[in-house]
Amino acid sequence: MTVASPSSRPQPRSLQEASLLEAPQLLLRKVRGLSSNRSLTWLACVPIALMGLGLFNLSARAAELPELNAAFLANNTFLLICAVLVIFMNAGFAMVEAGMCRQKNAVNILAKNLIVFALAATAYWFIGYKIMYNASWVVPGWFKFGGLFFDPTVTPEMVTDGKLVPSVDFLFQLAFAGTAATIVSGLVAERIKFGEFIIFSLVLVGVLYPISGSWQWNVGEGWLNKLGFIDFAGSTVVHSFGAWAGLVGAMLLGPRIGKFVDGKPQAMPGHNMAIATLGCLILWIGWYGFNPGSWLSMAPEVPYIAVTTTLGAAGGGIAATLVSQFTGGKPDLTMTINGILAGLVGITAGCDGFSMPGAWVVGFIAGVLVVFSVAIVDSLKIDDPVGAFSVHGTCGIWGTLAVGLFNEGKGLFYGHGFTQLGYQLVGVLAFAVFAIVTSFIAWSVIGAIFGGIRVTEAEEKEGLDIGEHGMEAYPDFASAK
Repeated sequence: MTVASPSSRPQPRSLQEASLLEAPQLLLRKVRGLSSNRSLTWLACVPIALMGLGLFNLSARAAELPELNAAFLANNTFLLICAVLVIFMNAGFAMVEAGMCRQKNAVNILAKNLIVFALAATAYWFIGYKIMYNASWVVPGWFKFGGLFFDPTVTPEMVTDGKLVPSVDFLFQLAFAGTAATIVSGLVAERIKFGEFIIFSLVLVGVLYPISGSWQWNVGEGWLNKLGFIDFAGSTVVHSFGAWAGLVGAMLLGPRIGKFVDGKPQAMPGHNMAIATLGCLILWIGWYGFNPGSWLSMAPEVPYIAVTTTLGAAGGGIAATLVSQFTGGKPDLTMTINGILAGLVGITAGCDGFSMPGAWVVGFIAGVLVVFSVAIVDSLKIDDPVGAFSVHGTCGIWGTLAVGLFNEGKGLFYGHGFTQLGYQLVGVLAFAVFAIVTSFIAWSVIGAIFGGIRVTEAEEKEGLDIGEHGMEAYPDFASAK
């Protein structure tokens, strides 16, 4: 009996007619450009070549590096987990901001919070990291520049000494840079153009934040660090810096339509407190990457920092709830949310040096301050839809100054005089001035180039979801027109 060769067999015309062996080839043939056997042969070479290249790369690196030790694995795994926790805080920011704003702007807020981290990752990878770290000083102590991108090479010394590999360090620092940009979003919510916000975020993360951050977090090199300023995890470096940048934007934008009537602030309730509450809890969890991770290694101090962080949040939530009860007659959920976040921001600068009672007190005072700060910002006719400046700015400043009072080794309340408090004040003022001046220039230039940074009155009234994105967050619940 003669057996037909493969080429003489009738080719199946559909996947239903094809055998298990013939189906993949038939599927690939339906893709334009893959109709010949030669095309399919070359296509098959691609994954083989990539796999070979990857194995060669891996074996080459494995041959160069010593055996991975426990310290190297623990430190890098720990910081990678912390970086992921801080990145996940973007979900918390998105939920808090969206929940505390009106339904017609929910898509816009979610889109901003989602894209801002993509922007931060790109800008910080492209240039920001090499302005902030691992570069030569152009102006010693003040300005670095090391070109574009960063070198991810892992050296034998890193493994032997249990140090962080460049990629893990970059990812962790990037997460902080993204947080600074996200804070801005809350202050300018419900009336800023989407494109103009994107451009400002790129400038902030790529240039402005890295410059000021380099002053403090280059140990023994940055001018503020050499002075003696302390900001362990960023109450000022990250939080108040982002708050000042956002405040300038909010002032240039002006208040939302209807926010102030006859000079009096009007309530504009958020549309979903359940989402806002979820966001608060996500942020609280994410802070265990933010603060403990700032130790930059898996060390005995890490659990202690996690505890002081928890106590600060607890004190802030309790205080804000009590104050809202006394001032408004009933406990305000939005103030409880902001109080917890205020306590977290307040504890961030000194969480490694506060006693446990001191941590709770610092958080409690932050919770009191945030309630009154919201009222003061309103009295100044500044529209801050979610209380972002009060949480991150006011309480960032308080937490930084609190180091000069409550730090067990250098604080005034522990008998160490006013010196550290003076250093803390200098740092707070330096970041405020730099953020205000540079942000004003950036916002103004962007506005001049693109014809303003605020949406039209009609778009604002209809909602930015439709005006900026052409969609609604809850189309099934849209009111009939």
